[in-house]
Amino acid sequence: MQNSEPVPAPGDAPPRRGRGRPRAFDREAALTQAMHVFWRKGFAATAISELTAAMGIGSPSLYAAFGSKEGLYTEALRHYRERYEAHVWDNFAAAPTARGAVEALLMDTAAALTQVCAPEGPRGCMVMLSAVGGEGHADLGASVRAARALGFQRVVARLSRAAAEGEFGAPVDIPALARFVMTVQGGLSLQARDGASRAELEAIARLTMAGWDARVAA
Repeated sequence: MQNSEPVPAPGDAPPRRGRGRPRAFDREAALTQAMHVFWRKGFAATAISELTAAMGIGSPSLYAAFGSKEGLYTEALRHYRERYEAHVWDNFAAAPTARGAVEALLMDTAAALTQVCAPEGPRGCMVMLSAVGGEGHADLGASVRAARALGFQRVVARLSRAAAEGEFGAPVDIPALARFVMTVQGGLSLQARDGASRAELEAIARLTMAGWDARVAA
């Protein structure tokens, strides 16, 4: 009985057997899902199995792409800032006065915490509410503190510029005022996590600005 398989012609490449290949994944989409899990649960309470389930990949792919759970968390923080930072800080940077900048910061924070991040993201700021530094992860805690410090530094720089331009009607303790602004912003994040609406957060922002007008601009 003759062999029915075709004989390769001279110079033809030999037939290749099918081989299993690792399934490719969308790194940014997977990172977004990991960010949401960390954002909702925190670093210590999040298991690798929860991350891989959310990301749609196996643990070997996670470690190959991000190195470790710590590395993934660091990337998730970066991804969070790149995705949401402009919603909170762009109008602050563009405002012609320090008062306008602070008002924009607080009002835009109220919107971001309740609408921009929702419905796919948890409420509250991932950076502001992170407790990773208190969970025994010093390096990650330092990264989170540095991210929080950046906001404080931005407010200090804007207030210092306003003081130099004569915007304030009375002497101002700039570091104290900047910490007050950041404390209010952090409080908005905690209130949002506990279910406060955008309107309720905006009411806090308006009260803050009324205090500004009574004390800072006096």
